[in-house]
Amino acid sequence: MNIKIIGVGKLKEKYFKAGIAEYAKRLGRFCKFEIIEVPDEKAPESLSQAEMDDVMGKEGQRILSKIKDREYVFALAIKGKERSSEEFAAEIQQLTTYGHSDITFVIGGSLGLSQDVIRRSDAQISFGRFTLPHQLMRLVLTEQIYRAFMINEGSPYHK
Repeated sequence: MNIKIIGVGKLKEKYFKAGIAEYAKRLGRFCKFEIIEVPDEKAPESLSQAEMDDVMGKEGQRILSKIKDREYVFALAIKGKERSSEEFAAEIQQLTTYGHSDITFVIGGSLGLSQDVIRRSDAQISFGRFTLPHQLMRLVLTEQIYRAFMINEGSPYHK
């Protein structure tokens, strides 16, 4: 199984990198795990809706260039479906049972994801209505992917 996270922007904070590296190491026994960073589009603080759409569109094209046709894609979106850790684990289990061995998660930049990326996704997932920095979201998502594997294995990690 291959699991990939595509994120907009570079991860700079050492503590996020260390946390992600720890979970990536743990995931090694379950899957091939990778994180792909695509450059964020530089933009001023105050943008019109057209300018925001343009920024998201450019970032979206960079994201889409990293996704292959056979990949099952989860887009992280505030309007996506919320799942419990157990529901998420069951969904991952079901995907692998039905032949989806390439699963990709997409985390947008500070403005979110373009409609092209949302349309390409097979499912949208939300971690709640909180706004989280996309760097932190990478760590949270990586931990939840690991947790899903541990739940599916029947490990006490989840408790």
